[in-house]
Amino acid sequence: MSEEVLPIPNLKLAQLQFTLATPELAHLHDDARKQLLAGIDTDQMAPWYRVIAANTPSLKCDDALLDKLAAQNKTELDALDARLAEAEKIEGESEISDALRARATYLTRIGDKDAAVAAQKLALEKTPGLGSRIDIVLTLIRIGFFFSDNALVTDNLTKAEALIEEGGDWDRRNRLKVYQGLHLISIRSFKRGGELFIDALSTFTAVELLEYNDFVSLSVIINTLVLQRVDLKKKIIMSPEVSQVMLEVTDLADYTKSLYECHYDKFFVALATLEQKFLLPSRLLRPHARFYVREMRILAYGQLLESYRSLTLESMARAFGVSVDFIDAELARFISTGRLNCVIDKVHGVVETNRPSKKNARYETVVKQGDNLLNSVQRLSKVLY
Repeated sequence: MSEEVLPIPNLKLAQLQFTLATPELAHLHDDARKQLLAGIDTDQMAPWYRVIAANTPSLKCDDALLDKLAAQNKTELDALDARLAEAEKIEGESEISDALRARATYLTRIGDKDAAVAAQKLALEKTPGLGSRIDIVLTLIRIGFFFSDNALVTDNLTKAEALIEEGGDWDRRNRLKVYQGLHLISIRSFKRGGELFIDALSTFTAVELLEYNDFVSLSVIINTLVLQRVDLKKKIIMSPEVSQVMLEVTDLADYTKSLYECHYDKFFVALATLEQKFLLPSRLLRPHARFYVREMRILAYGQLLESYRSLTLESMARAFGVSVDFIDAELARFISTGRLNCVIDKVHGVVETNRPSKKNARYETVVKQGDNLLNSVQRLSKVLY
């Protein structure tokens, strides 16, 4: 088993800084500022504090605090450098590796990105044990998450996968699933990210990345969008891990339950609550909030329509707790973009479904692919002859 993994760098602090940097979250700024400054003080984060204070209008730099942290950094780094010099002079490779890792860990903790990445890579070169090497690569991924450096994350996810395949233990293998899932969600690959999160529900140990309740909440949010209704009940609603957390996060429980049980008026209210409480305040989810809400509305409309050949606009508006004009405009927009298979009869105020035949759809796909292939062959023949 791997050793306890500390939350370094502390991703909660990156979330707090995001809150402060987002004007629309001004109602959360006072509490976020207090927590952020306390965390910066605890982790002695002079380099990071200097950067974010210059780029976050709602965070005024406390020069006295910055000077204190800078002095603490110098004292600690001098001691770590002396320990490394001693190890290199009179001790063996194991002690040198430990000294390098200690120095890299401290630079990571204080938020000195460039120095931390360089130190972690040097420690990786000098560290012999496979488990320890995996831990260093996972730390580099966390640095990438902390600083929103997608290239650093993807490069080291690839390295971590290769190292795990060489013989990573059960715990590290399961923690990597969470790292991969979080990255996939960040780039809107919700389906694969949701699958990995479900796989890790019963084995979650990646508390250095996010707290368990936050992990379960994120699993629910993403998988409510990507799972089929039968699988949603089996893998989310009936999951003992999810059920336990949902006792505390009742807004999410109402959200998923109302969709599954087809209480669409309650679902629309729950979706609006989800957007305000979970999506928009989240550093991870805010970039996807508009997309997510739109897709969930389409999913709910489609779920209702698939049960009927036709439905009046008035009854559909009543089911969702909105006006007829609203539902008319919504359906027209999604029908015009091919997202809903139905038509609106404005004269009679009726929505008629026209489910496409799967056989016809496959036929059209084959014909289209055949046309593309023939065009490619014709272009190739012109080049050759």
